[in-house]
Amino acid sequence: MKNIVKIVVALLLAVPFYACEKFLEREPSGNSIYIQDETDTIYKTANDVEAALAGVYADYKNEYWELDYFVNGDAQSDDAYAGADNPANFQIDDYMLNATNSNVSRDWAYLYGTIGKANAVINNVDMVPDPGLSDQRKKEIKGEASFIRAMMYFEAVQLWGDIPLQLIEVTTVSAELLPIIYPELFPSRVPQEEVYAQIIADLVYAKDNVKATDLHKGYATKGAANALLAKVYATMEPHDWGKVSEYCDAVINGGYSLLPEYDMLWNNENENSSEAIFEINYAGTNTDANWGASMFRGLDWKKFNIPSNDLVKAFDDENDMIRKNASIIFLDVTGKWSDANWPQTYYPFLNKYRVFTSPSRQNYIIIRLADILLLKAEALNELGDVSGAANLVNQIRSRVDLPNTTATSQEAMRLAIEKERRLELAFEGHRWYDLKRTGRAIAVANAAIGSDGSPFGYNLTQNGLLWPIPQSEMDKNELFVQNPGY
Repeated sequence: MKNIVKIVVALLLAVPFYACEKFLEREPSGNSIYIQDETDTIYKTANDVEAALAGVYADYKNEYWELDYFVNGDAQSDDAYAGADNPANFQIDDYMLNATNSNVSRDWAYLYGTIGKANAVINNVDMVPDPGLSDQRKKEIKGEASFIRAMMYFEAVQLWGDIPLQLIEVTTVSAELLPIIYPELFPSRVPQEEVYAQIIADLVYAKDNVKATDLHKGYATKGAANALLAKVYATMEPHDWGKVSEYCDAVINGGYSLLPEYDMLWNNENENSSEAIFEINYAGTNTDANWGASMFRGLDWKKFNIPSNDLVKAFDDENDMIRKNASIIFLDVTGKWSDANWPQTYYPFLNKYRVFTSPSRQNYIIIRLADILLLKAEALNELGDVSGAANLVNQIRSRVDLPNTTATSQEAMRLAIEKERRLELAFEGHRWYDLKRTGRAIAVANAAIGSDGSPFGYNLTQNGLLWPIPQSEMDKNELFVQNPGY
């Protein structure tokens, strides 16, 4: 507490000497402190606020979305081994995290950094005095920033549970404002329910104000907001399957369609396709390239997210060769490196991200229609419509030449949908979060097999379902309480 008081006092003492100048980046949220005249505005022109919004979108090309998103969603599940040689990733893969893990601290910083940028846009776009910025465009900008803020909070609440909910940036530091700015500078964690309520509010505002569609799927649209709302209602507790169904329908009826062949999603000839709902686009230039793609495939060094024996068996057991071959490629790495999980002559790599040489123009599809169709199937099944769920599952299976599902009971259909999502969405960052929200993570992870067909040896417990608050954040903010088990 003494450290907190010292910092606040230092900020107040700094006001007379640094008025009208940008101050230091505040901690721990990533919002920025601006010390300025009360009549001033952060953004003076339409170009200013458009550039600020572009800066928020640019964060989709940072390390979180180029690499860590897939480590967290896939290597943390039974679909992939950590691979490579990063001890921080090994901890994530083996459910042996601690509060000093470097991935944990950097992911917190990335997510809250983007939230801070989005807050500045959301809270200041309406005050831009430029008459060239229409009221309609102001609403669109605010909606797009709200969508991004919601997505970042959705990532964070799934990783850490109760988290700080920060919605304003500190623009003026003064003694009179101390009761207001103190909670922003040193926030407490709030219950997940409050975080989800804000996520939903942001997404509802977004869907009501952003464009219906965009040829560039990297921008927030009504379809993307509806899709994320469906995923949020399927994740929060208690699940609201009626809302999941409603928002899935809004997406399904929103002009999207499955590509006729599964591999068309990954051959890089159909970017921003009719199936894509939200897609991170790269130009493939020195200043706009996806370096993350090179982390998953190549023979120059041992790569991240190596497909697991358990996943390969799941593809083989289902005789799902179309999706297996699109998702995994086996190469000979003799003489390059060894791995306890795979022989050198038959070594698997991710095959969905195929432009891995630098500078890479490989796009990432973050949300697509097949995901939403299977989520709709899940909602129908939970609402008692097993046959309706089967129809949607069969629609996904027919594209890859598989027979109809044999599931006829609600419980059997739950497992059928779980399997279908695994095989359809492998290496797209969904598996860990699917298992968590269905309550199946512990049972599934601990039953995963290794190379010899026996249990791999994971020991996931209840505490491992949430990450620790980074120790660096605990040290900055004495109001934080650590998650159990860390």
